[in-house]
Amino acid sequence: MTLPALHLAGLRYRWPGAHQDLLQIESLDIAPGERVFLRGPSGCGKSTLLSLMAGVLVADAGALALLGRDWRALSSAARDAHRADHLGYIFQQFNLLPYLSVLDNVRLPCRFSRRRAERAGAGAAERLLERSALAQTLWRRPAGELSVGQQQRVAAARALIGAPAVVVADEPTSALDEDLREAFMVLLLEACTEAGSALVFVSHDARLAARFDRQLDLPALNRALLAA
Repeated sequence: MTLPALHLAGLRYRWPGAHQDLLQIESLDIAPGERVFLRGPSGCGKSTLLSLMAGVLVADAGALALLGRDWRALSSAARDAHRADHLGYIFQQFNLLPYLSVLDNVRLPCRFSRRRAERAGAGAAERLLERSALAQTLWRRPAGELSVGQQQRVAAARALIGAPAVVVADEPTSALDEDLREAFMVLLLEACTEAGSALVFVSHDARLAARFDRQLDLPALNRALLAA
């Protein structure tokens, strides 16, 4: 039987000091290669759920497993290694290293994961940047000198390099105009399809939802909100 890319069961998460859970999700499986569009109003826990899926945060109770390995059962170092090998993250605030070049930012996952480096091969960063329509004249400039929209495309290339099993994307088109948004979506969806990567995509842009295999409404899924 093929393991789900992500498996959630009895998930509970409460911010430290909070009086009630932010998230209570009884069951959710995301299949390998599946494209999932996650929606919900601001403050409902979408970004927190992505962080839990990525093992950046750890659930208070229940299971959340990436490729069959539950984040709660792993040490901090093991979580870092598992994440580096198997997950690409497009952060809402990009989290690029501003003093590193564009190319070096894109290649970062391959420095932390031999698996990603071997799967990427030579020239992978350049190919992803070409497909993202980022001018070659920018590739060796510090990432901090780029515009917001340019940084967003660099962050996407970094997440995609080395064909991770899962890509999570937190509002990745928010800083792009219509033409760049279309090019970005083509790159993201094509790259995930080619790699067989599952994609969990958070956005308020309902126009994008039809491109996905499944649409999830977090307030309907989250029992903590229903009980509030």
